[in-house]
Amino acid sequence: MSATDPISDDTIDQRLSAFRDDPMGFVRWAFPWRVAGTPLHRAPGPERWQADILATIGRRLTEAALQGKGPDTEPVLVAVASGHGVGKSALVAWLVIWAMATARDTRGVVTANTEIQLKTKTWAELAKWFRLSRVRHRFRLGATALQARDSEAAKTWRIDMVPWSLTQTEAFAGLHNQGLRIVLVFDEASAIPAPVWEVAEGALTDRGTEIVWAVFGNPTQAAGRFRECFGRRRHRWITRHVDSRDTRLTNADQIARWIDDYGEDSDFIRVRVKGEFPRSSSRQFIGADLIDAARQRHPEPEADAPLVMGVDVARFGDDQSVILLRRGNLLAGEIQRFRGLDLMQLAARTAERITELHPDAVFVDGAGIGGGVIDRLRHLGHRVHDVNGGEAARRRRDYVNRRAEMWARMRHWLKDGAIPDDPALAADLAGPEYGFDAKGRIQLERKEDMKRRGLASPDAADALALTFADFAALSPDLKPQDAETGFRVL
Repeated sequence: MSATDPISDDTIDQRLSAFRDDPMGFVRWAFPWRVAGTPLHRAPGPERWQADILATIGRRLTEAALQGKGPDTEPVLVAVASGHGVGKSALVAWLVIWAMATARDTRGVVTANTEIQLKTKTWAELAKWFRLSRVRHRFRLGATALQARDSEAAKTWRIDMVPWSLTQTEAFAGLHNQGLRIVLVFDEASAIPAPVWEVAEGALTDRGTEIVWAVFGNPTQAAGRFRECFGRRRHRWITRHVDSRDTRLTNADQIARWIDDYGEDSDFIRVRVKGEFPRSSSRQFIGADLIDAARQRHPEPEADAPLVMGVDVARFGDDQSVILLRRGNLLAGEIQRFRGLDLMQLAARTAERITELHPDAVFVDGAGIGGGVIDRLRHLGHRVHDVNGGEAARRRRDYVNRRAEMWARMRHWLKDGAIPDDPALAADLAGPEYGFDAKGRIQLERKEDMKRRGLASPDAADALALTFADFAALSPDLKPQDAETGFRVL
């Protein structure tokens, strides 16, 4: 029987009663796997890791049921650290729907690292699976809650979407449901702060109550409460690490590009592919080990490589405008930093440098006020390239914009390239953090956000990144399809 076949309420009641302690059985029954004309017509069922988690939860619940729900009933605690795109949001949706459908008067809360993640990813995924389920006629899914259709039952039979807040934790502190079922879900749990965990943990103490607390996320932080689920608290949690390469859902070509760009043993691959915790904070886009190695490297100069200039234009009073040059695997000459110059003065200094060194290409940050520097340089007869970091990336599948793409190219170059023993440049390179947008593309932290964290604008690093802006400007014979590797010749 498929999930689209008509079925009586009495039969549904019997099935749901049988699935109370069997989330895996519920998921196989409730959705139209391999049913023609549905979005799941090619899907045979849950991924292996998803099935393993569902079955493990079922075993724990069955054991508790056999022992009887005494006052010391242990909660079922599940922590999953995964690579990118493995289907964790789908598993969140299944758990929520199963919990609501198989136990009357279930109460619960779903939260995530940010309100945007919660609304556009977690809750949107729940809506997709809810519409496909056999039990959709029994519940009402709103913008912030999944609840029973009956208005009276809806007050006590509901799971709410609640953005976490350090100042308003009432939704977590008030999550009690004596003798019934409580479900709590954290999505992207690595970025949820400790006080929220502590309030939630304190709330889940109802005696004789069936409690399921499931936390999911990319393991982006080397420390914190999510990390502790796999460390000093692991004796209390069911834990799994899920490698993106072990599922049918991920893009193998994209993963191969990441491994080529970052290295098999890099923290980026550990977190975003292997589902393992980083050696250091993995939100740092360029790790200290890569920077330190580049500072200590002294390769032979590549005399035939093109000389490329990058000019980063200061936007704020405490920022610096920076001019630097790179030839192949080395920086050429000193890094020039300027404070307090107006646009015409910076254009004049840049023109002097161009006249002195005759670079093969000049890339200027043209976003915002940088356009004035570009206009003046062109008026003086110099050929310069206008680079707007906010524009779409060349590899649009992988990066949100050109700035993220240039920084990724720079990061790749640092594996073999050399930089001077310059603490300020090293700090600039190490400063920005990164994340992913809704399409899974890499997004570099904005300068404004860095300032809010107390960091300086990474002006010198941005100038160096500009030297990787456009391989075609230096090698016009390269074809567009060579964009993935063409930057290596710059």
